[in-house]
Amino acid sequence: MKTGWARAACSDSALCGISKGHLGALVAELAEPWQARRESELGERRGHGRLRAAGAGPDHQLAFVDRVLVTLVALRWALSHRVPAVLFATSASTIGRAVGEIRPLLAARGFAVPNRPAVRLRTLADVFAYAKAEGVTLRIDGTEVQVRRPKANRPGRKAFVSGKKRQNTGKATMISDGQGRELWLGAIRPGRMHDVTQIRTEGTEEQLRLHPTVKVEVDSGYLGLVRDFPGQVSGSPKKPSQDAGPSQRNAYDHARRRQSSDRIMVEHAIAEPKRWRPLQRWIGRRDDLPEVIAAIGSLVSDRSATRPSARKPSTELVLVRRPAC
Repeated sequence: MKTGWARAACSDSALCGISKGHLGALVAELAEPWQARRESELGERRGHGRLRAAGAGPDHQLAFVDRVLVTLVALRWALSHRVPAVLFATSASTIGRAVGEIRPLLAARGFAVPNRPAVRLRTLADVFAYAKAEGVTLRIDGTEVQVRRPKANRPGRKAFVSGKKRQNTGKATMISDGQGRELWLGAIRPGRMHDVTQIRTEGTEEQLRLHPTVKVEVDSGYLGLVRDFPGQVSGSPKKPSQDAGPSQRNAYDHARRRQSSDRIMVEHAIAEPKRWRPLQRWIGRRDDLPEVIAAIGSLVSDRSATRPSARKPSTELVLVRRPAC
């Protein structure tokens, strides 16, 4: 197959997972850091400066645009590198090197925010600073990705066994706003770790103390944060005892549904990156999973950030009917 046909096929959103407009902006954004990184690697390999003019020497087996495309296809569908190698008439090792060059650049981009094209959130501190500045109530929840089972007799082998999934998993934390737009996806930990322990080891308690005006909505897996930050973190209401009366049970049901309605948008945010095959079941090396999650999260956040913000309802009273004269 000719390269032009392969490039046209892989640039379709059904294969690469993003629109052509998004793809063009992504190529323009990554071109300069990719070139700078390559020149740095070549300089270290040579041990001296460039002797020939820029552009001299053999051409790349894959152009930069093709490198981005094969990386996106690999991230979207978790295909064997032999498949894009057949499309672009090259070897699987060349595809592997291209993915190894582009994927770290995608992971380092950070996460886009609505109505702020120049702002990218890369750390948990950035997320809380953004929430404080914009008055955003954060929604926090965890999600798990099935991973390969560690070999026998390895230390820490049981750390990946999830008590919820009953599988070997890696766990990530999603933070979104009230409209289900992704703000951060990280804190990758083995699946056995509890949700609240996972987010605490990332420094969430420190950020809550530094930003006391930021409100957070969580589920029952984060009751420790609700206890420690009662006016700041809102979680599921306490379940009534078995001998509680009907009024108490009805009040509990209404409170639980109201709280679930407030935090349900984070579930919608989790569903978007879950459409990408590697986050359904990761069959590669477990050490590469954090980079894969960060790369996919940055791409998904670009799309979610373009969704328009919900219009704030007016507080002005409007008369239903005119008074009689």
